[in-house]
Amino acid sequence: MQLTGPKSSRSKSRPEGLAERIYQQLKDDIFSFRLLPGDRFSENDIADRMDVSRTPVRQALFWLEHEGYVEVFFRSGWQVRPFDFDFFEQLYDLRIVLELEAVKRLCALPSSLQPLQLAELKTFWVDQPQLADGQLVSRYDEEFHMTLVAAAGNAEMARIHRELTEKIRIIRRLDFTKGERVNATYQEHASILLAIIHQHTEEAQRQLHDHIAVSKAEVRKITLHMLHRARAESDEGNPS
Repeated sequence: MQLTGPKSSRSKSRPEGLAERIYQQLKDDIFSFRLLPGDRFSENDIADRMDVSRTPVRQALFWLEHEGYVEVFFRSGWQVRPFDFDFFEQLYDLRIVLELEAVKRLCALPSSLQPLQLAELKTFWVDQPQLADGQLVSRYDEEFHMTLVAAAGNAEMARIHRELTEKIRIIRRLDFTKGERVNATYQEHASILLAIIHQHTEEAQRQLHDHIAVSKAEVRKITLHMLHRARAESDEGNPS
């Protein structure tokens, strides 16, 4: 199974270029904990760090503001948006609805019509050796869930799911800083997949619901200490 990489939720009509590169870098800084919720910075700070002018920085920040990742303060710069726990829980509720419906549709397909994606997921999560890198596994975890929804055949449902997946990415990456989550994810994904392949609808839905509920429960446990620890671990893994 090969990672396809996250797709931007921004309009494809926006021009590629320097602002796009800055936008992607800042978003990666947020998801990788180099920029934490509540961190303040100016356009000049970013321009100096990336050795660019303020114009593309401002454009990138406006895109991020529109998507809800940062907010601007008149005359006092920008800030990474603090966590809105209620918002994250609402996203998880929507994720559960979409994924349970996708599993229902997949289980309703006769074996001869099951999409190839299920076999590809089984190869990675059941047949191949486990990966040890938690942050890499978190990316494959995202891909697992997006693939299930996409395989169900409703493109609009898949689009909405892909967008909410990006919005909760930071929560999932925090979750995968714990070593035990890697083993648990492999075991739970394998069990969910086998239940789908054998068309055990209720069992597959129950397991999937419980699997997602574990991540949802982590939302309220997030502390500033956890975020700073994640940033320290990220810095250790990416020395300058």
